[in-house]
Order: sequence, then C-alpha cells, then structure tokens
Amino acid sequence: MALAFVLLVATSAVAMAQNAQTEKQIDVFGQRINYVEAGSGPVVILLHGLGGDWTNWAATIPALSTKYRVLAPDQVGFGKSAKPQINYRVGTLVDFLDEFCVKTGVTRATVVGNSLGGWTAAAFTLAHPEKVDRLVLVDAAGYGPARIGSPVPKREDLLRLNPSTIEDMKQLLGGILFSKQMLTDAFVRQAYAGRMAKSDGYTINMFIESILRGEDILDGKLGSIKTPTLVIWGREDFLTPLAWGKAFSEDITGAELFVIDKCGHVPQTEAPQAFNKKLLEFLSGTKAATASTR
Repeated sequence: MALAFVLLVATSAVAMAQNAQTEKQIDVFGQRINYVEAGSGPVVILLHGLGGDWTNWAATIPALSTKYRVLAPDQVGFGKSAKPQINYRVGTLVDFLDEFCVKTGVTRATVVGNSLGGWTAAAFTLAHPEKVDRLVLVDAAGYGPARIGSPVPKREDLLRLNPSTIEDMKQLLGGILFSKQMLTDAFVRQAYAGRMAKSDGYTINMFIESILRGEDILDGKLGSIKTPTLVIWGREDFLTPLAWGKAFSEDITGAELFVIDKCGHVPQTEAPQAFNKKLLEFLSGTKAATASTR
C-alpha cells in the first residue's frame, strides 16, 4: 500500500475546465464527502490510495467522461472530505462507498482502485457483488504476508508511508515513481508541502495500525469474485511489487493482468496513455492483443 502522490493543482484545474468536471459535496453517515463528477452513461467509480484524493485521477477522468459517468471521491479521512477521529480500516471505506452509491443514485458501477483504493474496491466487490459490473485493481494492496511470501510488516517500516521530513518524502516518492528524473528538489519540496496541507496524518496512522492488526486482508477470499476483473500493474512498483499483481490475477477467476513497463506504483499518472487505452478497452469489452506495453 502506498501514499499516492499529489498531482499539480494547475494540471487538475486545466483538466476540470476542459472536461466540465464538477466538484461536489454530499453527506454520508453525517460526514461531508467531497467528490468530482464528470460525463454521463454507465458509472465508473475511481478510488485513490493512502494519502491521496480525487486529483490522483486527473489524467483518467477526461478520458473516461466522454462515454461514462465518472465519480471520483475523496474517501473519508482524505482530501477535502471529513476526517473523523475513528479507527480507520478498509471496512470503513467499504461502508462509506456503499452509502455514497446510495446517496448518488448508483445501483451498479465499475469500480477502479489504486493501492489502498484497490484493496477497497476488491473488498467492496466481495461485500456487494451485485453492485459491481467490472473491477479494476491498479497496483492494489490487501494481501497479508503469507500469501505473497513477504515478512510480517514492522510498524517503523509502515510509518514511512506517513512522511514527516523532506528526506522521508523523497524516499517515499522514490518507491512510488519509476522515473527518478522527477525527483528534483523542487518537486520533492512541493510534494512535502502538499503532504503537510492535507491534514490526514491521523487517518494514515490508523490505517497502519489496522494493517498491523491484520484486519480486512484478502487472503483466501478472492476466489468468490465472479466479476470481470482487470489487474493493471507497474512493472517497477517497489511498494506493491508485481508479485502482488500476479497473485490477484491468479486468485480471481478469469482476471487479466496487464503490466506496464518502466512504470511504478501509480500507472494512471506515470503512464496515462497506456493506462487509459487499456482501461477503455476493458470497459468496452475489447480484448487487447498484448498484456504488456512499453
């Protein structure tokens, strides 16, 4: 799981202006949930990762909104949404997503999730299979160490997902992004400033504690998913390595794995052209000839 880094505000603003995106707020369980809506047609819901917000999909929303009704929420505890002081866990996000669908009139949707958002998307599909048309997991989290053959995570390692210094931020971004050329001092400092402005450190720490307690892990559960599923992964993801993507594609019957080379943990941002092309093919039912792109 990872802290999804923030896109430049200017990029998001241009995208919003060009594609008639509307930022809205809605009450869910007495909490304000901020989200962006664009387009019309079958519904696609985009779920960001730990420490992210809807802007993590700024390069995806315009590509989808010509054919689909796109909803990209700031999940509870993140972005401009309310941040109640609770013990956050993936189950919390599943409940809020279900009620969000009720409040926005959504009865069925394709659910696309990156990192923590992918974990939430898979858990939502397990809990409410009748509400999910298609499932897309993007460098998703959710496995325990036994399934992927990794050591039990230590608190001090997971706390690196909640950077408190500029050097911490640089290290985290280095694990998220394949392109190290982006890691200029100016970029890191801007990302650090954005991190300080988000005020979601408590939320992140609560998710870390939930992970350490082993709550909501997906091990042994995914075989019950019958929903058409696409797994998209950056080959050079150091936070949730490709072995995780292969495990998802093995555990979900009929799932397709699509690997993007020279790409890290957020392919929708690092490789938007390849990502959007594959996503649109999957949504339309078109099968691509290859499962990898350069």
